[in-house]
Amino acid sequence: MDLKGLFKKTTASEQYHERVSKGKVAETDASPNVPDGLYTKCPGCGKMILTEDLYANNMVCPKCEHYFKLDAHTRIAMVADADTFEEWDAGLEEKNPCDFAGYEEKVEGLKRKVGIDEAIVTGKAKIDGRDVVLGVCDTRFLMGSMGQVVGEKMTRAVERATEQKLPLIVFTCSGGARMQEGIVSLMQMAKTSAALKKHDEAGGLYITVLTDPTTGGVTASFAMLGDVILAEPGALVGFAGPRVIKQTIGQELPKGFQRAEFLLEHGLIDNIVKREELKDTLSKLLKMHEVPKNNYMQQYKDYLDDMYKKKVDLDAEEFEVNDLGAWDKVQIARSNNRPTALDYIYLLTKDFYECHGDRAFSDDGAIVGGVAMFGRQPVTVIGHQKGINTKENILRNFGMPNPEGYRKALRLMKQAEKFKRPIICLVDTPGAYCGLGAEERGQGEAIARNLFEMADLNVPVLSIVIGEGGSGGALALAVANEVWMMENSIYSILSPEGFASILWKDSKRAQEASEVMKITANDLKELGIIERIIPEFPVVSAENINRVTTNMKRKITEFMIKYQAMEANELKEHRYERFRKM
Repeated sequence: MDLKGLFKKTTASEQYHERVSKGKVAETDASPNVPDGLYTKCPGCGKMILTEDLYANNMVCPKCEHYFKLDAHTRIAMVADADTFEEWDAGLEEKNPCDFAGYEEKVEGLKRKVGIDEAIVTGKAKIDGRDVVLGVCDTRFLMGSMGQVVGEKMTRAVERATEQKLPLIVFTCSGGARMQEGIVSLMQMAKTSAALKKHDEAGGLYITVLTDPTTGGVTASFAMLGDVILAEPGALVGFAGPRVIKQTIGQELPKGFQRAEFLLEHGLIDNIVKREELKDTLSKLLKMHEVPKNNYMQQYKDYLDDMYKKKVDLDAEEFEVNDLGAWDKVQIARSNNRPTALDYIYLLTKDFYECHGDRAFSDDGAIVGGVAMFGRQPVTVIGHQKGINTKENILRNFGMPNPEGYRKALRLMKQAEKFKRPIICLVDTPGAYCGLGAEERGQGEAIARNLFEMADLNVPVLSIVIGEGGSGGALALAVANEVWMMENSIYSILSPEGFASILWKDSKRAQEASEVMKITANDLKELGIIERIIPEFPVVSAENINRVTTNMKRKITEFMIKYQAMEANELKEHRYERFRKM
């Protein structure tokens, strides 16, 4: 968004001072450093930036990409539709529960100086025409610290969002709980979290955007409770600040410690979003979380009709099965030329938004997942992801998930359940990773937890084996209402090499093992382990993948029509009986 439209005067200096006089611009590191305000010194690189260019670049240094702090009203102007913001709960009475000397005078002085009544501004607005509740913290007011009024305004905003069935978006920047208010400030952490729990139970969407800095009691309450957690590049986010940690434990901290990039790597946030992309990102997420306005069944039927009108020469029920042997199919299933989960996601759905991390330890590249549109309805898609070359395979751990990968998958499944989204899982793994770290972090428990929770999900679950389906690592994404297999995929208790090694003490007999293990789609269809075989005409490749995925779309749509007509208890019972009879 071009912020120059917010400023009506002819010079940068006049534009800036007009905003300051109205309390609209943060008098922080964005303040001009020359008398006429023509230039602003960047605290990141020390360069002098033409102030007008800084505003035009969303208050991001065009030389080093340092993110300047923004005041609440400027942030609102960046994401809300023009003239749609309606402020709530301004002017709540401030209290001094600890009788801290000079506190009331300090607060009153800040109100006059910065033009807002507290460290958070809340209200209702529209983003691309969709109603939302906004809460925006402002570091100009006692470093955005949370006292009783901040906690009260935040809680009231959450309650009204819940009552009005509106999504809630909160921009955080804070030094934490407000010391001057003592234990009363601490209690705001519990109060705001309790309100968010009710919002969650009512099915309300909550998105947080973490900005620099987000620390202390705000981090340990409403900042980290979003269904989707985003952050600005380089934002400092943590419970105890780096200085406190270093002084307390006396250790050198890693480079980039507690920055947004550090959090993404450690699985604590979904994504880092640049300012110029933020409104579009929020709009996309809001769209994917809104309840379809029309009957979803009719939408799917219309979508199915549209697909059958396409001139694609195939018959999904009658196709000639290739006569390749089991070992040939093992080689095809493992081929680097085979489409990956992300390939299928981008071809089967649109507007895919990937979410990262297990919220506890790491973001496992061997599992990808997020929200996408299938036809006109949101779905959650999750898959094992392999690489197409050595570098990518190392990044993706050759498609072998660690415990955090399965925990990420389960987090996304539970989120799908909350928002009543069907789940599509794409299975392609040699098996769960069996390294030392994986065992230390509970690989068996993570897989078991997925089996346990997937059995009871109250939304339709479809799993498709697109390549290798290796052991429990594959089953952890395959406790579904139906399981399908690509024609040349495999699904087995163990790799043929492992099978031969255990039973015959000779891994070189892998080819022989593959023929007796019953691992092909045809074998498993006969055994009743899977419901459908997806034809590959005869082997899926870049040349024929559109034909393959068009057929898949048709069949997935039929699956959705069938299973979304079921009540939650029917879905769970169907899934239970499916495995009970095996």
